[in-house]
Amino acid sequence: MNELDQSGRRVLVTGGSGDIGRALCAAFAARGARVAFTWFTNHEGCEATRQAVLAAGGPEPVAIRANLRSKGGAAEVAEQALAALGAVDVFFNNAASGVLKPAPELTAKHWDWTMDINAKAFLELTNALAPTMPAGGRIMALTSAGATRAIENYAVIGASKAATEALVRHFAQALGPRGITVNAVCPGVVDTGALTHFPNREQLLEVARYRTPNGRIATPADVADVAVLLASPLAQMIQGQTVVVDGGYGVLA
Repeated sequence: MNELDQSGRRVLVTGGSGDIGRALCAAFAARGARVAFTWFTNHEGCEATRQAVLAAGGPEPVAIRANLRSKGGAAEVAEQALAALGAVDVFFNNAASGVLKPAPELTAKHWDWTMDINAKAFLELTNALAPTMPAGGRIMALTSAGATRAIENYAVIGASKAATEALVRHFAQALGPRGITVNAVCPGVVDTGALTHFPNREQLLEVARYRTPNGRIATPADVADVAVLLASPLAQMIQGQTVVVDGGYGVLA
């Protein structure tokens, strides 16, 4: 028996049109899952994810266009996913946005924008989807080192990731008795399209490559591999944790 097999499982990934979201969708599809994913403005990314799922051997994915920040956006995603899949066995909260500014320059509008997409949507989607999950259900959320560390221009995004990790712990406490695990996945520096928004992108990549004991930075596929593991029966006793996927970068002084 292959305990990493996801045949028959129904998976929802938010932010599926980005690099990590695409890798997640393809990884689950390659192991037999039926995949639904959300996207909003990235038409090319949406089609690329669709093609990646099909290339991985999965059935036609369900692409849900939605603005997770809008009022009722998360509820609409949950409704469409449940209508298409019947229930959700694995939910990966991957969609994220935010404002790259130093803390003294942040406004309430910046705060609300970032928190609504990165943390509030996770709260609302988990509350909408968890009642449909059978024992063995899996809920995961993408976070980052900024949840616990100060990163240049990352103040409000880091705060939203810290809030997400706190929610992970509390949902783990609430849903664990039903056999549902809730965990966070925290990549190190991953060279994705999102990183192009950082003015110091090249410096971040150079430092990460130099400091990572494994000799390379993590890829979206590395993140997806960990998600598949956490979704499997092998991970049933990993609960309420933040699993770091950074090749050892974070252990160095």
